[in-house]
Amino acid sequence: MEMILEMLSYPFIVRALAGGMMVSLCAALLGVSLVLKRYSMIGDGLSHVSFGALSVALAVGWSPLKVSIPVVALAAFFLLRITENSRIKSDAAIAMISASSLAAGIIVTSLSTGMTTDVSSYMFGSILAMSREDVTLSAILSLVVLCLFVFCYNKLFAVTFDENFARAAGVRVERYNVLIALLTAVTIVLGMRMMGAMLISSLIIFPALTAMRMFKSFRGVVCCSGILSVVCFFVGMVLSYGLSVPAGASIVLVNLAAYGLFWGAAAVGRIVTF
Repeated sequence: MEMILEMLSYPFIVRALAGGMMVSLCAALLGVSLVLKRYSMIGDGLSHVSFGALSVALAVGWSPLKVSIPVVALAAFFLLRITENSRIKSDAAIAMISASSLAAGIIVTSLSTGMTTDVSSYMFGSILAMSREDVTLSAILSLVVLCLFVFCYNKLFAVTFDENFARAAGVRVERYNVLIALLTAVTIVLGMRMMGAMLISSLIIFPALTAMRMFKSFRGVVCCSGILSVVCFFVGMVLSYGLSVPAGASIVLVNLAAYGLFWGAAAVGRIVTF
């Protein structure tokens, strides 16, 4: 408890906790739909697109977040259209866009500033990178993501499990698929400051997979995923501070440990029931 109070005495850590918890919650809620739709790796692909966009922004002196958000949202839209209207499968499309964007970002970085501290913080994450402006923007956009998710919950549920039935029921499936992709794009960009492009997809994948070990209903998985993501983020930050290790890697390993615990508990439950 003393270590936690000491940790909270630093303004930059409080900013990181505030911004990170909101982004973690958004990523976990969206992750349930993405994992069930077999689109979980879109987070990894969009994070690489964001890295390419922010590399260009830093090279020309623009605001990284203000450039990355519209670029990644546009990439999410085109990625969805490519997989729906062509013979290219979703995993191949994600890999193609991911590799191309990362390569472009690396070339722009090498030709301009080199691998500076700013670029490294986006690549691997840094709690020192969270400014007051970043937290404010994260709070506003996270609230928008949460409100849209709650407001469109029933439609997203239908689209996630059976697109044909949802389309027959009058749901604009394409519109809600685009909404999921755009909300994911915003969440990815906001989370890159903390987790980095290499690890941000873990906030989408791990909580959903962990919650599915214990719950079968969509509502149960969504609620458990959101709570679990926030708790794992906080525990990971505490361990990062106490052990002096990178925050992003610490949060990922805490999520991995939670998955192992839930998997073990589910396995024991099946044995006892049998």
